[in-house]
Amino acid sequence: MSDAAEKSPLTTFREHCENGELAYQVTADGTPVYYPRLAAPGTGETGLAWKVSAGLGTVHATTTVCPRGGEPYDVSLIDLDEGFRMMSRVEGIDPMEVAIGMRVKMRMIPGADDTPPYPVFDRAEDA
Repeated sequence: MSDAAEKSPLTTFREHCENGELAYQVTADGTPVYYPRLAAPGTGETGLAWKVSAGLGTVHATTTVCPRGGEPYDVSLIDLDEGFRMMSRVEGIDPMEVAIGMRVKMRMIPGADDTPPYPVFDRAEDA
């Protein structure tokens, strides 16, 4: 068995993140699958292929979290243009200004210590 075949989907996903890429999987018919999995939800299809998202999407839902003693931050569901939805944050603007329908672009936060890199979003420049 090759090294690529032995990698877990999470390992492959994190390798893409380390390269600044938001990767997702697709089934044989092109249906997007996100978060990385061994088998497609609903069908159990294995042998999912990897693609890299352009990182553009639209805010589907948003909320502002106001932790006691901390700064407020955004938590949003983002519909990526490739057809999958993910939970993340919209940064670079006041969290109360994040709005449903806002166009956003992915930015990868580098990993540190035991934290792997992870994607966040900024308002798209053309929005």
